[in-house]
Amino acid sequence: MVSIRDVAKHAGVAISTVSKVLNHYPNVSEETRKKVNDAIEELGFVPNSIAAALSSKKSGRVALLLDVNRHVQTVDEIPMQYIVGAINRAKELNLDVITVFFTMIQEMSVEEMVRYFQSQSIEGLVICGMSKQDIALHKLIHTGKFKVVLIDAPYVNANTSAIHIDHTKAQYEVAKETILANKCRRILYIAGKKNGYVSEERMQGMNELAKELGLTIFTRVGNFSELQAREITLKYARKKDAIICASDMMAIGAMKALIDMDIFRPVSGFDGISLMGYAGKQMHTVKQNFKDIASRAIDEVDKLMKGQTGQEIIVPHELIRMEYLDVIS
Repeated sequence: MVSIRDVAKHAGVAISTVSKVLNHYPNVSEETRKKVNDAIEELGFVPNSIAAALSSKKSGRVALLLDVNRHVQTVDEIPMQYIVGAINRAKELNLDVITVFFTMIQEMSVEEMVRYFQSQSIEGLVICGMSKQDIALHKLIHTGKFKVVLIDAPYVNANTSAIHIDHTKAQYEVAKETILANKCRRILYIAGKKNGYVSEERMQGMNELAKELGLTIFTRVGNFSELQAREITLKYARKKDAIICASDMMAIGAMKALIDMDIFRPVSGFDGISLMGYAGKQMHTVKQNFKDIASRAIDEVDKLMKGQTGQEIIVPHELIRMEYLDVIS
């Protein structure tokens, strides 16, 4: 069996350097990192933790990958709900879950990501919020080395399942309820982010509604940011009849701007987070059960690891009118 000493000799570096590369230490030059990775590839080196997992044919470890939105001004509760839901269900299934943030792996190549997860005996991945721009993650899925469940990304193959609400339908419904209740025609729509699967699906819902009701929709991208939504509202809201936001955080920013402007415009959000209740006004929103979604994702990755084929799972959503009493009761 190839040892770490063999890799070090083949690459012409110290054993400690190989260890640093395997554990992704930052203070290793790209040239040295490449030499070590090339040696690992050429020799077919497998770290001891991986070998042990393969020999026992039992790992039961899952990585929960989260994209924490760095644009948000307030701590986002959605990732925490995902974590709680995933950990609670994994405990019931006797699975081990580790949490990995996108920022921890964004500089890695696909090969480095594979080694990173394999070094921790990871069999399954639950990925939350992957966008079209996450090319390395797409390639990682295509390697087929892991069983994968995608939350809010519509891709399915033999090793990959997708779980999500119907974002197009949900955006259509909450916007329609807000617009018809207030007899609105000119709509400011604050979309999520470019190249996001969820953002595109929600935009599709708005387009379908605009066509049906003959609405004029003016769209700006708010990047799920409370601050950016506030700035967009301050600039454009006076000449619009309603503000439809693709997230609750943006709806909060829009509502705060309207209060500062001392004008009323109906506002709707999307997600149903508790912070929505503190915005100062009632707002329509789409309620998602993020804990349940994460729990079902863990169920699904467990089934994939046991041989089930990937599938699409659409979970229910709920339209609600959020107010302060909802978050203190």
